[in-house]
Amino acid sequence: MATIKGILFDKDGTLVDFQRTWFAIGDRMALEAADGDRLRANTLLTDAGYDFDAAGFRADSVFAAGTNADIVSLWYPHLEVHARADMVRRFDTATAEEGALQAIALEGIKETLAALHAAGYRLGLCTNDSTGGAEKTLLALGVAQMFDAVYGYDAVANPKPAPDAVLAFCDLTGLKPSEIAMVGDNRHDLEMARAGGAGLAVGVLSGTGTRASLTPLADAILHSVTELPGLLTQRNAA
Repeated sequence: MATIKGILFDKDGTLVDFQRTWFAIGDRMALEAADGDRLRANTLLTDAGYDFDAAGFRADSVFAAGTNADIVSLWYPHLEVHARADMVRRFDTATAEEGALQAIALEGIKETLAALHAAGYRLGLCTNDSTGGAEKTLLALGVAQMFDAVYGYDAVANPKPAPDAVLAFCDLTGLKPSEIAMVGDNRHDLEMARAGGAGLAVGVLSGTGTRASLTPLADAILHSVTELPGLLTQRNAA
């Protein structure tokens, strides 16, 4: 069992409070796609994974785990290729700016990242958000300096659940996949960990994933990233 030396984090639901950060942004984007029709916008949100009864996004839904390209394909299915690419760029710009402005870190995240960084772990971020949006969010939260790399869906040939970001992080840091832990709140995160040969796949319950949805793919389930240092200390001492 290799010692874990590097950690790849998902962003939304793992480091950032997904529901509090993204519902207002998603709602505005849905209203725009529905030309201001409130009922139609609600349908689009439901199709993308929002559960109005539970007041939250469903685990592994398009909005919870997909890319802006996935949302555009769902909400604008009749756009031609060039128009769709333009719309994806609009979504990328909007989510990068608004997501960073409205990003709310989950409780204890900043302190936990600081502790992991001080302990010598190489830290990376892998998200199906755009790379620019993820970088802006880390800057807004005041933690960007702790990260060696940020991989958005547009920074790799194939986004999660493909293993590209794990392999890119290994190339950058010189670490082996077996020395990498992947931490996330959706199955996509853990599927990527498995596909990339990561040494540790950690599911967190701080986002949209549930214990039932994450357990089949996870080596460990934590309530939040704040429990990660203890898990790593215990594992590396074993």
